[in-house]
Amino acid sequence: MRKTVIAAAAIVALGSAAYAKVLPSVPESVTVTDYYKQNVYDPSDKKIGEIKDVLITSDGKVAAFIVEVGGFIGAGAKDVAVPFSDVKGTKKNDKWYLTMNADKDELKNAPGLTYDRNATRWVPEKK
Repeated sequence: MRKTVIAAAAIVALGSAAYAKVLPSVPESVTVTDYYKQNVYDPSDKKIGEIKDVLITSDGKVAAFIVEVGGFIGAGAKDVAVPFSDVKGTKKNDKWYLTMNADKDELKNAPGLTYDRNATRWVPEKK
């Protein structure tokens, strides 16, 4: 009987410890879906590309976006990394969209990346 009580107390303690890590409310924030698969526009509202991935550092901060630029329906497109700080949310006519101070040609001329599924990392494109 004593072993059962000790085991039950341990389960309650473990359950309480795990529950303590749950936030009591949602912090002021944005979601990845505010960026992922969203189009990015230049300052003159021309589409540059689409955010294909969100890169997060080991300490949990968003570091960069992978933007797919060029091509037609994915054919001939190129993936490039841009700093998180360069992409801004903009509201126009009650619609929220993403902009950056660059144009499509700048990104097309940037070094391309490819996703290595084995390493689960973005790596320089091999030419």
